[in-house]
Amino acid sequence: MKRYTPTDKTRIRRLPKRAHYDVETINSILDSGFICHIGYTIGSQPFVTPTAYWREDDQVYWHGSHASRMLDEAANASVCLTVTHIDGLVIARSAFHHSINYRSVMVFGTPSKVEDESYKAQAMQRFVERMYPGQWETLRPITRKELKATTILHMKIDEASAKVRTGPPVDDEEDYALPIWAGVVPIEHGHAAPVPDARLTSGISRPSYLSSLAHIGLASRKSR
Repeated sequence: MKRYTPTDKTRIRRLPKRAHYDVETINSILDSGFICHIGYTIGSQPFVTPTAYWREDDQVYWHGSHASRMLDEAANASVCLTVTHIDGLVIARSAFHHSINYRSVMVFGTPSKVEDESYKAQAMQRFVERMYPGQWETLRPITRKELKATTILHMKIDEASAKVRTGPPVDDEEDYALPIWAGVVPIEHGHAAPVPDARLTSGISRPSYLSSLAHIGLASRKSR
């Protein structure tokens, strides 16, 4: 099993039994969502910006307007990318032992801009196809002006770790006999029925690619 070597930045020190450094676990958590938070600094001021992302092999990508301060400041600088999925509320017999079942990843690295125009267009196609498989060919072709107005960053996953909590509450042994309900309230994420644009041209039916949206944002839970 391929693993990332823990570093001073990625080593899990608090509850290390929940740590995962294997590529399979880290990639599965990254691939189960599409919103991350980018931590970076401007001068001495830290910022954390939420944005959409996607993974390709050992690279993570995110994009936005060429006027984005985050993208400009994060390029060629040290950043921290985090992704978190909440799977359940863990209700214990004491407030002290309440918890949350979750899966999270932290990735550290130095992103750089995608400069090649053709590669940028290909990256945008892969992003759209990850979100809406089969949609790209139905869209109006992207223009050169739109490409120039878009910045894409990519970062190699060299330093990364995951932290996962699963299972029931862990109470003090003497508390298990108390007449208090305890357990887990699962949290599931999904899609509701699509709402058509009010200006949709008459006669356009719902596209087939919308039926495949269940692949994204529904983080599969694996017992670890």
